[in-house]
Amino acid sequence: MSRKTARLTVDHLAELADPVRACLFWELGPVDRSRLDEQERIAEKESWLSSTLRDWGSCGRVVRVDGRTVGYILYAPAARLPGAATLPTAPGSPDAIIAATAWIEPGLRGGGLGRLLVQAMAADLVERGHTAIEAYGDTRGQTNGCVLPAEFLGSVGFKTQRAHPTTPRMRMELRTALSWKDEVELALERVWGVVRPTHKATRPIGSVRVAPGD
Repeated sequence: MSRKTARLTVDHLAELADPVRACLFWELGPVDRSRLDEQERIAEKESWLSSTLRDWGSCGRVVRVDGRTVGYILYAPAARLPGAATLPTAPGSPDAIIAATAWIEPGLRGGGLGRLLVQAMAADLVERGHTAIEAYGDTRGQTNGCVLPAEFLGSVGFKTQRAHPTTPRMRMELRTALSWKDEVELALERVWGVVRPTHKATRPIGSVRVAPGD
């Protein structure tokens, strides 16, 4: 099975499930969201992505399995995610990029694709000089308005920055968390094709090396 990550584009949104590509929990405040129907939400999300790509740069990754888009992760500065301001543990730290939401096709969950997306996000942000990622978790065992489960965030390297019974704010230090150093370097290899010499064969840019059992 071939697994690859790629930069999120507007074209990728059309390949995601309808509830996912219409979610504007992060991109708009609650009043503005309430005024839109589903088709307007999809158009607004495409517009948000286009402007963010133009003004800030890459703000997401998709994971593709055998050529099909099966998941994505979205991230951006807090100023571009006004929905975060409604959460009880906001605002985030000024030095951190916000990991807003992620989604994996239900039948493929539990196979390491979510972790692969987080690694790709970390690799991108390290390459661009950022030092930390923060995310708002949900502790109630279900996603709520596109908020990621806190259990998932903890499993991929985030630690609680500000505790809360239902919505803790969690943080990953990109350059000082030693436990992530090798994984970020490996993610850079996977995403950008930066290969540490181990043998003469080379992998194409964007290829993914899958460890046994991943």
